[in-house]
Amino acid sequence: MVAGGRRFSFRASVVIGNRNGKVGIGMGKGADVSTAVEKGVSQAKKNIILIPLGEKKTIPYEVEAKFSAARVLLKPAGEGRGLVAGGPIRVIADLGGIKNLTAKIIGRTVNKLNNAKATIEALKKFSKNL
Repeated sequence: MVAGGRRFSFRASVVIGNRNGKVGIGMGKGADVSTAVEKGVSQAKKNIILIPLGEKKTIPYEVEAKFSAARVLLKPAGEGRGLVAGGPIRVIADLGGIKNLTAKIIGRTVNKLNNAKATIEALKKFSKNL
C-alpha cells in the first residue's frame, strides 16, 4: 500500500523458440503487462539453449531433472506419437521443435515457472553431451 492506494506490478513468464532446436525462457516484472513481457523476452534471448534433434524430431534418450521443488521426466517417443506432455513442458517442447516426446511432471509443485525451468535443465543435459 502507498499513499494513493495499491501499487500493482505484473510478472510475465516468456518462452521463445525457433521450432528448430533453439529455445529459451525468461521472466520479467514491470508496472504494466507490455513492459513485463518485453523484459521477459530480453531475458529469454539471453538464456537460449540448443536441443540436439535427430531426423525423428525427438530427444536422444530419457532424462530427469529437478529445479527447486519441480521434477520432470522426459522420454523420447516414436515417430508419429506426438507431444504427450502437459503445461510448460508442452510449450517448451513445441517451441524447441520437438515433435515426438513423452513427458511427466513428477514434482508436487504446480508452479509453472519452476516446472519450465526444470524442463530447461533437463534439455541442457543434452547440450553438454554434444
